[in-house]
Amino acid sequence: MNDRAGRRRARRLAIGTAVVLALAGMNGPWLYRFGTEKYHQYQIDKPEYKAENGKWEIVQFPEKYRQNTIHAALLRTGKVLLVAGSGNNQDNFDAKRFDTRIWDPVKGTIKKVPTPKDLFCTGHTQLANGNLLIAGGTKRYEKLKGDVTKAGGLMIVHNENPDRPITLPAGTKFTGKENGRTFVSRDPVVVERARKVFDKATGKFLRNDPGLGRIYVEAQKSGRTYETGTQDNYRIQGLTGTDARNTYGIAQKLALDKKDFQGIRDAFEFDPVAEKYIKVDPMKEARWYPTLTTLSDGKILSVSGLDDIGQLVPGKNEVFDPKTKKWTYLSKVRQFPTYPALFLMQNGKIFYSGSNAGYGPDNVGRVPGIWDVDSNKFTKIPGLSDANEMETSGTVLLPPAQDEKFMVIGGGGVGESARSSNRTRIVDMKASDPKFVDGPTLEKGTRYPQASILPDDSVLVSGGSEDYRGRGDSNILQARLYHPDTNTFESVADPLVGRNYHSGSLLLPDGRVMFFGSDSLYGDKANTKPGVFEQRIEIYTPPYLYRDSRPSLSGGPQTIARGASGTFTSPQASVIKKVRLIRPSASTHVTDVDQRSIELKFTVSGDKVKVTVPENKNLVQSGWYMLFVDDDQGTPSKAQWVRVP
Repeated sequence: MNDRAGRRRARRLAIGTAVVLALAGMNGPWLYRFGTEKYHQYQIDKPEYKAENGKWEIVQFPEKYRQNTIHAALLRTGKVLLVAGSGNNQDNFDAKRFDTRIWDPVKGTIKKVPTPKDLFCTGHTQLANGNLLIAGGTKRYEKLKGDVTKAGGLMIVHNENPDRPITLPAGTKFTGKENGRTFVSRDPVVVERARKVFDKATGKFLRNDPGLGRIYVEAQKSGRTYETGTQDNYRIQGLTGTDARNTYGIAQKLALDKKDFQGIRDAFEFDPVAEKYIKVDPMKEARWYPTLTTLSDGKILSVSGLDDIGQLVPGKNEVFDPKTKKWTYLSKVRQFPTYPALFLMQNGKIFYSGSNAGYGPDNVGRVPGIWDVDSNKFTKIPGLSDANEMETSGTVLLPPAQDEKFMVIGGGGVGESARSSNRTRIVDMKASDPKFVDGPTLEKGTRYPQASILPDDSVLVSGGSEDYRGRGDSNILQARLYHPDTNTFESVADPLVGRNYHSGSLLLPDGRVMFFGSDSLYGDKANTKPGVFEQRIEIYTPPYLYRDSRPSLSGGPQTIARGASGTFTSPQASVIKKVRLIRPSASTHVTDVDQRSIELKFTVSGDKVKVTVPENKNLVQSGWYMLFVDDDQGTPSKAQWVRVP
């Protein structure tokens, strides 16, 4: 612990001790009546406490505006987009009740927005034009074992005809050659034509590699007698001639096992000015739990997710062109677990930290490394501690972004494991041979930690739970400020609300931090009562906003090109020590690959502050940013919105 943190903790304890002794000396029975809760509120409301530790406040929307918020993004208008979709509620899904809210944290207003599809567990990222790209969501809710009445699963359809693809409609019947059981497809499928393979040296034809299609099938009738235990080839009813000879299905076990969520292909841009969804070209693959990441050329990479039959997308990644509004496949495949943490590096490659939100094999795509998307080369990065506990960990690009250091926070075992890690790991991607080293430890093993970059270069780390989805009443009501310059944590005021699964956080333009969501599996230590989704929002006001004054910033251009400068006015210009350009967050499932804080060079003349934007397009991606200035006490201004074209 550094001296600053030690002094702060001593002051926190001293305040509490002094109040307890004073009250006890005055009147013991009165102290008892005063109560622990009231005393705690008295303590945390003291000005000196807030100046040292900050303050948490709960925002409760009127009942008609409440929802199970799963996703949140800060819009360039300063308002917050809160997306629930069906909100992990089967009744909402069945009734097609899909919710979105627009909240103005300054005015306190909230508005319902029509939601065109179930965007529960979608992917999203900020676009250069200030819109938010949203892709994927929910086609079908999971069915737990015991609720499944018809045997079913994945059917791989093979097409050995090299001359043309074949389309099979929904309702196509597949009959096993060995088991004799018949299964029916739920959706149509297009099976690409076979690929001719030739010997590279002689040019001689070798074989046809069949085109493959994936489709979910289920038995015609209910009951265990329709389950299959082994792989079988399936004849496709209704096909004749060449099609019947060239096209067939292969399936492994088709059973009454749990059926996972299924994804959708739909994609939208959310316009923050019109405050509405705009439909764009659907993705090539259906995706539930995908990650969207901006590439060097400004196109958007869509990775992973469960497809429209509830299977992990088999490494078929794709890109969205904001100019044409169309999606195209990458030429080569690479598989990741769902919601992988993927960040654009300054050299144009993608850093994968190993953080993810869950679904996928425990031995595929979980090793961190550097991904060259163009060549598909993947270079592993060693040194990761608790490497088998990366699920539900958080990753943040530490400020300033130019240093290209990443921190991986906490995490847990694969699936519903009770294991959780108290480690933080840091990797310097500018090193000649990058490797992870351990940073300061957390007090407890932590799944679902939230990390938000602040304009003074600290990182607020808060929330999470020790066990999967807060089991055993294991939410962690603690918050820490991480200081990259000293590589230390500093304790600050504790949050009032527990946050685990389906929670997130984001920095607001006034320097505060907003927290949303939480979806506990149970509501008690004994794990006997079902959990209740946390609909309250909580706002953390950092200590820097309880100082006597803060710098102001006004005027200046709304657009500054990379490599160009802009001049703003500040009466406190003479004490400005830092200028930061912070990309707004788009947060869900412990995944926020958008947020980054970029250091700007600046000069001061009188009350004028001239700032210069770096030239590297991979460091400063096109889009809207919050521009903050910090004074000599580390107090930030309110943000000015600036667009980098």
